[in-house]
Amino acid sequence: MSLHVDSFGSGAPLLLIHGWGMHGGMWGEAAAQLARNFRVHCVDLPGHGRSAGSGQWGVERGEGALDGIVGMLSAQFSEPLTVCGWSLGGIIAQRWAALEPHKVRRLVLVASTPCFVRRPGWECAMAEEDLRQFAAALEQDHAATLRRFLALQLRGSANERELLAELRERLFSRGEPGMAALRAGLEILRDTDLRAVLPQIGQPALVIAGGRDRLTPPQASRHLAQAMPDARLIEIEGAAHAPFLSHPDEFVKQVAVFIEER
Repeated sequence: MSLHVDSFGSGAPLLLIHGWGMHGGMWGEAAAQLARNFRVHCVDLPGHGRSAGSGQWGVERGEGALDGIVGMLSAQFSEPLTVCGWSLGGIIAQRWAALEPHKVRRLVLVASTPCFVRRPGWECAMAEEDLRQFAAALEQDHAATLRRFLALQLRGSANERELLAELRERLFSRGEPGMAALRAGLEILRDTDLRAVLPQIGQPALVIAGGRDRLTPPQASRHLAQAMPDARLIEIEGAAHAPFLSHPDEFVKQVAVFIEER
């Protein structure tokens, strides 16, 4: 099955992959600005937005689900792309870049991490018990849990109140994500650890961190930039988990300069 993709602009192709529970429309003004110079594709992952009927994340678990979505994206796009992934989208982008380097020409990782849950020797992450409680709350009231998740993403950000109102308005503008997709996404976050894979990702990579991010701390972004052979880090002070929303001009500038490098 094909995924829903909004495409606009012209130039070098740039794919934007959203985070857990979101959809392609969440990129907002940043996508519109990038489309002035690039051919921008905003995808709705399966079970999200207008891809509600595309694929079944619930069939596979953990890493199997991750590889399944990578396969769907690979089938959707035939030409090499710059792939920009936000949060969970960044984990998908890392896995895709490692599996199919001929498809992912350049990599932009936004407020992302190679490992979302704490493990021995990896403290810049969420405690597994906190994620377990979050998953339990999702089963009780998924809509309320998603709205609370928005607040967590923006906590500490510049213009926090205004951004939260904007995101809440957009959250269900394409319908509610399916529970199978939400559960599978949390399992990917719980089970995936790509730290050992990072040295194999040789594409040019730009890592963008929010200095106030409490979900994927800046330390995780620093690790990404240090572990990949051709990566650099941009840390946006005053931004939390969605720097493309709180600081769209700075975000667009950094991404555009990166893509246009020879």
